[in-house]
Amino acid sequence: MIELTIPGRGVLEIEHLVTDVNGTLAIDGQLIEGVAKRISTLRDRLTVHLLTADTHGHQSLIDQQLGLTAVRITPGDESLQKAEYVRRLGAEKVVAIGQGANDAGMLEAAHLGICVMSQEGAAKETLFAADLIVPNIAAAFELLEKPLRIVASLRK
Repeated sequence: MIELTIPGRGVLEIEHLVTDVNGTLAIDGQLIEGVAKRISTLRDRLTVHLLTADTHGHQSLIDQQLGLTAVRITPGDESLQKAEYVRRLGAEKVVAIGQGANDAGMLEAAHLGICVMSQEGAAKETLFAADLIVPNIAAAFELLEKPLRIVASLRK
């Protein structure tokens, strides 16, 4: 668990990391270098959940590389499906990371939503739904590894 007190916002107790895959952890269906190691490091403090529409059809390989099994999102109302997944976990205990339009709902539902800029870009609705915007997935993981950075950015 990651626990922080953010002045002007209150206590943040995060138990779950929910993340999109394509565009966030992978580009063109290929895992971004360093992601597997970063996720492995975070797994001692957070339960990691992968949500994907499997755009490129490579999710089985990515699951193997990460030692996780992604939840497949079905076509249609993808943003809503992801948001409902976060709510079922208990949104107040979730940090969500994504960049595509279908990630906006989960970023908005999660207690902490992080939008990553990606080679695929970032959808404007996802930018507006996020609490934090970072330049890439490595920076998002660094926030979770050094959570006082979150306090510095979100304090009021």
